[in-house]
Amino acid sequence: MMPLELYDYEPLVFGPGESPPLTSIEEEIIALKREKNAVLLAHNYQIESIQRVADFVGDSLGLAYKAAETDADVILFCGVHFMAETAKIVNPEKTVILPDMEAGCSLSDSCPADKLAAYKAANPGLYVVAYINCSAAVKALSDVICTSGNAVQIVKQIPEEREILFVPDQNLGQWVSRITGRPMQLWPGSCYVHVLFTVQSLERIRGQYPQAPIVAHPECIEMVRDMADEVCSTEKMIGFAREHPSDTIIVVTETGMIHRLRREVPEKTFIAGPTDTCACNECRFMKMNTIEKTLEALKNLQPRIELPEDLRSAASKPIQRMLDWSRR
Repeated sequence: MMPLELYDYEPLVFGPGESPPLTSIEEEIIALKREKNAVLLAHNYQIESIQRVADFVGDSLGLAYKAAETDADVILFCGVHFMAETAKIVNPEKTVILPDMEAGCSLSDSCPADKLAAYKAANPGLYVVAYINCSAAVKALSDVICTSGNAVQIVKQIPEEREILFVPDQNLGQWVSRITGRPMQLWPGSCYVHVLFTVQSLERIRGQYPQAPIVAHPECIEMVRDMADEVCSTEKMIGFAREHPSDTIIVVTETGMIHRLRREVPEKTFIAGPTDTCACNECRFMKMNTIEKTLEALKNLQPRIELPEDLRSAASKPIQRMLDWSRR
């Protein structure tokens, strides 16, 4: 049991309410998007002000589709570096910008391309399924990409005789293996945000809101997933929130997701899943993108994502395979 003093905080509660009017900087971004024929794609974990000016807010799969479909000249990607890379991979002729080039990902960093290449060389014949939360270089070494929203669907389409290596998230891979019944080798990576959720912290919040269901992201550890009423991607959390009869829901993922939940399911109350030391859980990398940096990136069309063509071409094949298989 964790020491009681670690729980000395109030839960973070997001009740029903209307969004305030747009600020001057938000209005300036909207005007600049029209002027520069730019589309702003924002991940569900971005801050509320960025989500308010985005053309599309979604999870990795939804953003990948929007990046592939856009006819804009400029893609302003408000997320982390590997997401902007993905947009560039599927749009080599377009300008792709990221508000802060240092917005990385601990999960992506856990699987360096050189180590994956060495592992493949020592273990030939593996079918590599890469969670989209990885670098372009890792994507280029993979057979197919997946997201948390389509991972089960993707793995079910891999020939039974192939041995699977799932990279880089061992928690998502473990969850997918359990659902599909496919044994897999799991790369020892994890998201630093999602592994901070614990059974103890969720037992505490459930004790305060005993009628509220828990919806958790599959990047959480197994014991936390087993506590949840639903385990799903951020995109599928929207449908769960709409359909569940409870008017209060505990959301166990990065807190930025609650901004979108409040917009799309405004009549309900959302409780941020706590950790043992904090009432919410934010990704420091996602929060490196600010509304001010977003405006500056759009003004200057910098910083830009650039990829060598051989790398981009190699990485595009497993991404396209994912997009094709997801439509089946």
